[in-house]
Amino acid sequence: MRKQFIVSLLSASVLLGGCQAVNTTSGDSVGVHRKQYMFSMLSTDEVNQMYAQSYQKTLSEASSKGALEKSGADARRVQAIADRLIAQAPKLRPDSAQWKWEVNVIKSDELNANCGPGGKIIVYTGLIDKLKLTDAEIAAVMGHEIAHALREHGREAMSKAYGVQMARNGAGALLGLGEGGLALADTVVNYAMTLPNSRANENEADLLGLELSARAGYDPNAAITLWNKMSKASEGAPPEWMSTHPASQSRIAALEAAIPKVMPLYQAAKK
Repeated sequence: MRKQFIVSLLSASVLLGGCQAVNTTSGDSVGVHRKQYMFSMLSTDEVNQMYAQSYQKTLSEASSKGALEKSGADARRVQAIADRLIAQAPKLRPDSAQWKWEVNVIKSDELNANCGPGGKIIVYTGLIDKLKLTDAEIAAVMGHEIAHALREHGREAMSKAYGVQMARNGAGALLGLGEGGLALADTVVNYAMTLPNSRANENEADLLGLELSARAGYDPNAAITLWNKMSKASEGAPPEWMSTHPASQSRIAALEAAIPKVMPLYQAAKK
């Protein structure tokens, strides 16, 4: 199976003109320097536009049900915290200063939050209210999700998915403009945006999210209390967020080891 997967990626690489080795973020204090491989035909702007359409559809559906919270207490809290985090994002990825960031809160019992490509953020009220999250814990969740967007983990997953699908279906379906190509694109987007992130991606988001929240003036120790709350909540029916962000003692240990690295940033931000 592994051999077939590698062959598929190599085949797609030839058809698409190769991959680009990039490091989407820089200047961090936590040591995230892994090279990422993206197909050159799948640009950052294209992925951001694709996700923006999906994001607007989600907002429209929530609005039609009266579930889009625009002015409530949760919406005001989330927007204020997001503003502080977003202001620090360019220190890890300079071009994120030009992103069209959006922050929305949806009234739902779901314990969930996400930040898609291009800075499209959604937080569900269940996550805040049921777990009684502090501002610092909300910042830990949002920082983690924003880190996924800064690292373009969605585009990275889409590049892999395109490679597999292209090798299976041939270059014509993907490079053409017909209905088949559009259907393939939908399949890839769904694949890349709904499956759990890899362990490496999760670790990167943990570390960069920790730094981002510290730079924004939120106590990085809140990441530990957040995961403890999420772990406790997952003892019954696992929350939606836990299905793609499973907690583990090794994860918490990695966060604890990184906290001393970002504590000076937090102290500086408080001043």
